[in-house]
Amino acid sequence: MAETEISEPSAATTAQDRSRFRDMVRSLKHRNFQLFFSGQMISLVGTWMDNIAEAWLVYRLTGSSLLLGTVAFAGQIPIFLLGPVGGLVADRFDRRSIIVATQTSSMILAFLLAFLTLTKRVTVWEVILLAALLGVVNAFDVPARQSFLVEMVGREDLMNAIALNSSMFNGARVIGPSVAGILVASIGEGWCFFANAVSYVAVIAGLLMMRVPRSAIEKHDASPLDHILEGFRFVRNTAPIRTLLLLTGAISIVALPYSVLMPIFAARILHGNARTLGVLMGATGVGALLGALVLASRTKLQGLARLVAISCASFGTSLILFSFSRYYPLSVLLLVPVGFFVMVQMAATNTLIQAMVPDRLRGRTMAVYSMMFLGMAPIGALLSGTVADRIGAPWTVAIGGLGAIVGGAIFARNLPKIRVQARELIIAQGLAGGNPAQEMTARSVS
Repeated sequence: MAETEISEPSAATTAQDRSRFRDMVRSLKHRNFQLFFSGQMISLVGTWMDNIAEAWLVYRLTGSSLLLGTVAFAGQIPIFLLGPVGGLVADRFDRRSIIVATQTSSMILAFLLAFLTLTKRVTVWEVILLAALLGVVNAFDVPARQSFLVEMVGREDLMNAIALNSSMFNGARVIGPSVAGILVASIGEGWCFFANAVSYVAVIAGLLMMRVPRSAIEKHDASPLDHILEGFRFVRNTAPIRTLLLLTGAISIVALPYSVLMPIFAARILHGNARTLGVLMGATGVGALLGALVLASRTKLQGLARLVAISCASFGTSLILFSFSRYYPLSVLLLVPVGFFVMVQMAATNTLIQAMVPDRLRGRTMAVYSMMFLGMAPIGALLSGTVADRIGAPWTVAIGGLGAIVGGAIFARNLPKIRVQARELIIAQGLAGGNPAQEMTARSVS
């Protein structure tokens, strides 16, 4: 009798855990998303290895925080400048074909950087040029890739696919920097660049193996410029989306550039090397991965906007605490919540925007999202590099953290004003249906 009483709750708990796990990975039931997920996971490990190796290469060649910011600026400003064109292309042409083309272009650029580095011909100006060319590619890749998610999994699993996509990105962020730190310290940056180039083969193969009907492309009488302006007008006139994007842009300028200054923390503040940098970035990735998994376990939109505000303020607080640490283990520990909260904020923002945007405007809206998230970052990177040269990296990061806290507070204050329109948009896109859901969707943006 006693054994039965013990075993029954245990069986129920096991069944509940299995159900929770199935909910967490439910978008992987789609074959196309399985191919995308596995290919991207391999490719993103290479990408993070490349990022760490490139930052260390620039710092080794120049020792300049300003040039670190300049490389980041060159790599991301094309997303801000060309993002609207990328969104137009994503809404007018087959998205899978676009992604195959952009990933192939990225692979070629990675091979070129590897060749220059391994043959010891690389200079910082060549790194800046290649970073800028990759930024041009990403201006077309990001809107197409974000918009393609709904074609792989459908609307019912879109929220989970976004969260799993973020978990994949941040899982790679844990592995890539750690591997890069070891490789850079032992055999140099060039082999990291080469490994990144080879890793693109996985994602290209996965895309080519998919069975996806060609995107339904609407006939447009309007000119490309009018089409682009239509996307901007939608964002400007849709208060919930506009508010989310303004917060994203502000955080990208003032707080996210902390990562650009990581080589300075690794070398000057914590007196380490490339391996130290890899561990610091890996710790951020651990936190971000945990945040993505928390979001993946959610099945409703309820409370996401409130979570955006809380995560933004918590990200800023964690960043301030990290900026004042001079003890290596403590710095590593503090970067875990930094990664966790920024990941939750950005992924929840992405989810809410995609839940509210109609399909015909998805590419252009996600282009504006990429402009705010990635396109604003180079402005912040250049600004943070300049400020860090004057007042030091710790104070620069602390000021960014304070900006995130203020941004989260302002967003929370504006939530009641956008609640009704957000509810109507979510219902209109079919992610919440009928009157019984209205109360829940109202709470989803509270």
